[in-house]
Amino acid sequence: MDRPTKTGQPLDWPGALSALAVGVARGGNQVAIKLTLFALAPFGSALARMALSSFTVWLWSRTRGLSLTPSAEERKPLLLLGLLFSVQIAMLHWGADMTSPAYAVTIVNTNPIWANLISPFFVAEDRLTLRRAVGLLLAFTGVAGVVLGRPELEIATNPRLGNWIILASAALVGARTVYIQRIVQRMSPEKAVLWQMGISLPLFGLGSLFFDDWGSRGPVDWRAAAAIGYQGIVVGGLALVAWVALLRRHTPGSVSVFSFATPIAGVLLSAWLFREPLAPRLLFGLAAVLAGIALASRTAARKVFETATNADKAGKSGRP
Repeated sequence: MDRPTKTGQPLDWPGALSALAVGVARGGNQVAIKLTLFALAPFGSALARMALSSFTVWLWSRTRGLSLTPSAEERKPLLLLGLLFSVQIAMLHWGADMTSPAYAVTIVNTNPIWANLISPFFVAEDRLTLRRAVGLLLAFTGVAGVVLGRPELEIATNPRLGNWIILASAALVGARTVYIQRIVQRMSPEKAVLWQMGISLPLFGLGSLFFDDWGSRGPVDWRAAAAIGYQGIVVGGLALVAWVALLRRHTPGSVSVFSFATPIAGVLLSAWLFREPLAPRLLFGLAAVLAGIALASRTAARKVFETATNADKAGKSGRP
């Protein structure tokens, strides 16, 4: 086991900016997935993404001299994490194949709702207060409007079903956020990230072999290749390691608040690349989700400000 790390620390400014940068980078993930799905079916798309992500994390870990071999007591938690991760990613790609990127990015980024609901049962610092409960209810109202919506886009072949599948994937992201935050207290984030993806590779390979519609899609052109690279290196590699490193030190609720940037970036990118109309239902739902998550995480955001202010005062006064 690696050395345990103190958890539940308030976010400082560098941590907050890192979480925000990861949130923005993730905004392009659903758009990249949709571009990849023009050339590869869902399981094949997930397999290509995870293969590249695994190599990126492995290379990063080796250059830092990190041990990636799990101990006997780490194997079971990593196996459970890998299975949870595999189901979540498979549902994400399957649902994305049926709906539009703007709807997908809005729905999947309701995962802070689920993290805020699940976390209080496992993390003492994440208490479910009345303010958080009201915020979560508002966010649920917004996501209900989006899930029941129907994007006006030809590439959304079965949006209602796709929306529900991605909502289930979002709930699994919330559960995985809480679970991985617990297990990385005694192992490196890189080890957890690498093994969850490594376990998924043979499962996605089997899924692609038996369920994908081989040969019925377009060629793997430079757009699909660039989209796979973005998912694998930027989102699934560097951003994921940074996110898990943040979870190792801070509570899921305080980190997840910075996910607000992801759906905004994703919706705008989808509107630009796919000329997707921004329907009032989508915009209202997005606003309600963001407002609800912000309200639910208001205490965490206030801690960020107080911590940064205190650190700034200490620096000016010369105190350590």
